[in-house]
Amino acid sequence: MKNQQTARIISTYTADVSGVCSALFELGGMSVIHDASGCNSTYNTHDEPRWYDFDSMVFLSGISEMEAIMGDDDKLIHDVVSTAEQLSPKFIALAGTPIPMMIGTDFKAIASVIEKKTGIPCMGIPTNGMHTYVQGVSMAMQALAEKFVIESMPKTKTLSVNLLGVTPLDFSLNGSVQHMRDMLKQNQIEAISCWCIGDSLENLKLAPSAHVNLVVSYAGIGVAKYLEKKFGMPYLVARPYGKAFSSTIVRAIQNCSENSVLCRRKEIPGEPVIVIIGEGVSAESLARAIELETGKAVRTIIATEYDKNFLSENACIARDESELIAILKNPDLKYIIADPLYHPICPESVKFIQLGHEGFSGRIYHDLMPDLTEDLQWILDQLEK
Repeated sequence: MKNQQTARIISTYTADVSGVCSALFELGGMSVIHDASGCNSTYNTHDEPRWYDFDSMVFLSGISEMEAIMGDDDKLIHDVVSTAEQLSPKFIALAGTPIPMMIGTDFKAIASVIEKKTGIPCMGIPTNGMHTYVQGVSMAMQALAEKFVIESMPKTKTLSVNLLGVTPLDFSLNGSVQHMRDMLKQNQIEAISCWCIGDSLENLKLAPSAHVNLVVSYAGIGVAKYLEKKFGMPYLVARPYGKAFSSTIVRAIQNCSENSVLCRRKEIPGEPVIVIIGEGVSAESLARAIELETGKAVRTIIATEYDKNFLSENACIARDESELIAILKNPDLKYIIADPLYHPICPESVKFIQLGHEGFSGRIYHDLMPDLTEDLQWILDQLEK
């Protein structure tokens, strides 16, 4: 069957434009979604668990049909400038949707004009609504670094890291982000900055003072590569899961001198009995954690953007429903770990373990998004039954 690039059964991942807003939500800036209508309500209703508890400046441009046809950038510039003059945000970010993509909107040029008119740093982030949140978060974090993290500084006296690629779309609001910080602190490792939950723009500017960057989701790889090129900072790719793998990550930070994809695994002999579907770094890290604690072979199916060079030997990237259905027909499979919305395309003969993912099903399955940072028992109990 040829790839259909459509989903008639399962859901789709949060779009890139929501990823931009999610990455910048807590930093005191003003995010503007350039669209006719709908994108802002989709973002705050489905993609942003902090919406009702945290003040943030997220706006919609409200482009009309005539403006779309004629390409009236002056109205967008006027509206953004006048709003910024009233609210005085720390920065302005413009994010695109399908309509601006079709009419060829030059976001970087518009951002440059707005910055000159307001004196406020402005970033044009050319998302188009056709990719997942992973790409949007990555573009936003990299743009943020290029705009604000530009000066080198002395390294901290104690060992320190930056946590890159952190948003509720992958980590939910279940305590796992603070747990990562606490785990590092217990091992005498300071978290200088967290991109971008529970931190400030001022702290992000201190990123060059850290010794190592820990990329905990693929959305953080863009800013990691920027910091490496600009300041010579090495990065490790892995998300802490379970006691054994989290300890491995801590040791790698303590001895890090070059880039390493810690979550990439060597193939265990025999057909995999477990499949994990999800975001790249999370799925690969969980797979390695399970292999370390059980010895069972795990295969990952990456359903979002991911670098093929980071893949384990038995992993694959499959983003279309038809591809997924074909792969899951493997008769040797015994367990599938994935968001509950994947269940309808999974074989009935396989035990399905529900692990909610905010970037896929939103807040519907929040109770199925446990903090697994140093304890995999929630998963292991279901694998043993």
